[in-house]
Amino acid sequence: MVEPKTLPRYRRLYEILRKHISDGVYKEGDLLPSENELCQLYGMTRPTVRQSLSTLAGDGYIRKHQGKGSIVHHLPREIGILSVSGTTSAVGDRKLKTTINVKPVLMQWPSDFMFPLTELEKESGCIYMERIRFLDDVPIFYDISYIANINLPRITSRQFENRSLFQILRDHYHIEIKGGDQRIKAIPASAKISRFLHLKRDQPVLHLERKLETNYHDLFLYSSIFCNTEKYSIFGRF
Repeated sequence: MVEPKTLPRYRRLYEILRKHISDGVYKEGDLLPSENELCQLYGMTRPTVRQSLSTLAGDGYIRKHQGKGSIVHHLPREIGILSVSGTTSAVGDRKLKTTINVKPVLMQWPSDFMFPLTELEKESGCIYMERIRFLDDVPIFYDISYIANINLPRITSRQFENRSLFQILRDHYHIEIKGGDQRIKAIPASAKISRFLHLKRDQPVLHLERKLETNYHDLFLYSSIFCNTEKYSIFGRF
């Protein structure tokens, strides 16, 4: 495996500003520091700062107004499951909770897996995990994750309850999500899905199948996610 780069500089600034917005340092309608001020404060170039601000705008945290600057926008009611930023970043502090149905376990890939696998992936097996994610105590996602078991020491012993998978990968393994492919379709809820998401049997749910690229050439993350969209729609940018 090729040694990855550290978190990109634009992404570091994005995470700082996102946290400040989520924590209420900047409230709706407030102006963020200007591009020049951010450049001076964090020692970054203008293109880097602009990329951070564009990503914040794309994820719904700010609106950029010509002649005024970057104005904090209220967090949308949508959920950022479609974004490479991840659900936790998009939701912010809106009482997102995660329970673990199946703790991370090392296993062979399913024979009928949803995406083609490389020979290295097949040989290495995967880390399998099931989670249910709640927003304001409403079950929103039943999330089945598969992570290629490639140089991820002790990942099955990590604490994932009420934690962001993307953040754990970033903090402990320097893994950054870069983009990906996904398929979305509506399906009737099975007995299991309806029980987990508090829906009626056969009620339509959105089913997402995702393959996410990382800053490791040969490491991919896969998810099969069932979405309860009765209260919240979903959004995001790739």
